[in-house]
Order: sequence, then structure tokens, then C-alpha cells
Amino acid sequence: MRVFYTNKINAITILRFFCVLKHILSDFLLQFLRLKTDEENMETLQYKDFGVDIDEGNSFVQALKPLVKETFNPLVLGGLGGFSGCFAMPTGYKNPILCAATDGVGSKLSLALSHNRLDNIGIDLVAMCVNDLICDFAVPMFFLDYYATHKLVSEDALRIVRGIAEGCKQAKCALIGGETAEMPSVYAKGDFDLAGFAVGIAERDDIQKRSSIAEGDVILGLKSSGFHSNGFSLVRGIIDTKKINVEMDFLGKTLIDSILEPTRIYVEPFLQHKDSIKGLAHITGGGIKENLIRILPENTQAIISESAIEIPEIYQFFLPYVDKEEAWRVFNMGVGMVVIVPKENAQKLAQSMQASVIGHIQTGQKQVIIK
Repeated sequence: MRVFYTNKINAITILRFFCVLKHILSDFLLQFLRLKTDEENMETLQYKDFGVDIDEGNSFVQALKPLVKETFNPLVLGGLGGFSGCFAMPTGYKNPILCAATDGVGSKLSLALSHNRLDNIGIDLVAMCVNDLICDFAVPMFFLDYYATHKLVSEDALRIVRGIAEGCKQAKCALIGGETAEMPSVYAKGDFDLAGFAVGIAERDDIQKRSSIAEGDVILGLKSSGFHSNGFSLVRGIIDTKKINVEMDFLGKTLIDSILEPTRIYVEPFLQHKDSIKGLAHITGGGIKENLIRILPENTQAIISESAIEIPEIYQFFLPYVDKEEAWRVFNMGVGMVVIVPKENAQKLAQSMQASVIGHIQTGQKQVIIK
């Protein structure tokens, strides 16, 4: 009886074990099948779902290639599509120095975007960089751009790049590369930003020429095309607070088009006359005073005759809303580039460069005086 009882217990135990094992295996199989079904039904995600369209970007690059190639010269090595832009060093320099400048267009972008005027801001971008380069007697060689946006719209982006290419043609430099970035988590819908980078080459001795500026030298003013790319926070503020209709007629075109007139590029007159120039100052934010003083040697001062400067009509439209002293600090007031030349060549150079004599250099405490 004891043996039989023991065998009975063992049989029951074994039966219970197999029942538990059955449940375990059943649960495992059920979970496995559920996971398999979930994997089959799971929706895969793509970059495009989060605002970045690789195909659109590739199509954009292909579309801009002809525009970019129009700016190339024999010193450009390779084409678009590489990891970097390559440019051969120009020959004929005794002691060459590379100069670099970077800039943007500022809040002029916002005004251009809100009024769908995107065709010329690329010119502004190039101008703000190359106009700085020539102030160090550097000949612009090549340019790169950075375009970042909420979402790439190829049609709008091509309008911008077309302007950049046109600016490079005016500046006689090559557009050898750039970057386009879609960042919906950084930029609001419809927003974008631009940045430019230019490199030029100069003789080391030329960079030191401004140290020869001395009493008796003459100051020439090269006309601006308008606001250029500075002071637009103030311009926009005036438009908003004074409820100005920017679509109104102004000198044969709309006021907004006059406001957004592209920045003048001064490379051509610089290249023609650089051997006769002692110094150049790009007049941007800070006006004539804060930019001209940057190139003056110690113990020299610049005397500017306000009456010699022809204030453009677009400025005259806005000046009633701005304090006079503030206007001279913020805007170029019609002079986009200041050039300092020896007195004996001043009149000839002024005529050749289509510039005006606006002042002179004298000995004294380093400062710029407008009177």
C-alpha cells in the first residue's frame, strides 16, 4: 500500500508539472504571436515625417548648380557636390595674405519675407561680406552661404541663391559652396536665416597702407543705394508704429521696393583704383562716425562736411520720424563706402569713382567730426 501510495503521489506531481508547463508554453506562444503581429503592424517612421525632406533637398541642389557654375572662374577646382569647395591660390603676389569676412542681412530678411521680396537679399548677403573685405585691400576670391529654414521650399530658395550668384558676379568672386538646413524644431513656419562667408587675398604691404593716412588727405564718399542692410529694426518699427503703407507709389515704384533696394557692391571701383587709395571704410551700423574711425591712425581726425553729402530721397521720407543724431548713428545717410586718398589725386579719383569730396584729414585727437 505504501509503495502504491507513493507512486500515486509521483504521478499526480508529474501531471501537475506538465499542466503548469503547458500553461507556461501557451502564455509564451501567445506573447510571441502578439509581438510578431505588433511588428508586422508597426508603422515605420521617416525623416520626412518630422519636417526634413531629403529628396527635396537633393532636387534643390541639382536646380541650383547652373546658377552656381555661372560664377566659376579657372581657379575653382572641381564642382558642386564635394565635401568642400576648392580654390587655387592666385599667382602674382609677393607676400599674399588671406582675409576673411562673414555677415548676414539682419532684420531686412523679415521685411523681405513678409512682402515676398526674396530676389535681391542674396545680393545683400554678398555685399555685406565683400565690402568688408576690400577695406583690408583684399580682392574677393570666393564665397559660401548658409541657408537655414523651417521647411525647404525650393522655389523660394532658388530665388535667394539666384541673388547670391548675382552678387558674386558683381563682386567678381566664385560661389564655391554652401549649406542648406531644414530645422522645423528651431525655426517657426515660414522663417529662415542667411549667413555668408567670403575670402579674399591681399598684399601684406597693402594692409598697412592705412597707417600712411595723414593731414591733408581727402575723404571721398561713394553713394549708397539706400538703407543697404543696416538699421532695419528701426525702419520696421517706424513702418509699424506710423502705419505706413509700403505698397504706395514712391518715385516710380513701390515704397517697399525702394526700402529693400539691394546693397551696392563696391568691388569694381576698388579694383580699378586700389593702388591710389590709402584707406576704405564700409559704412554700416554705427554710421560714418563709428566706421570711419576704425581706419584712422592715432593723432588724426576726420572732418566730414554734412552739406557735402546728398541724402537719398528714401532717407528723407523716414528722417522726420527719427532724431537727427540718432539717424547719423544708425544709417549710412547716403554714403556706403568712404575712401581716403592723397590730396593731389582727389579730384581725378572722385570723378573716376563717381564719388563726392565729403571731408578731409587733419592732425588732432583721433575722432570723426561731422559738421
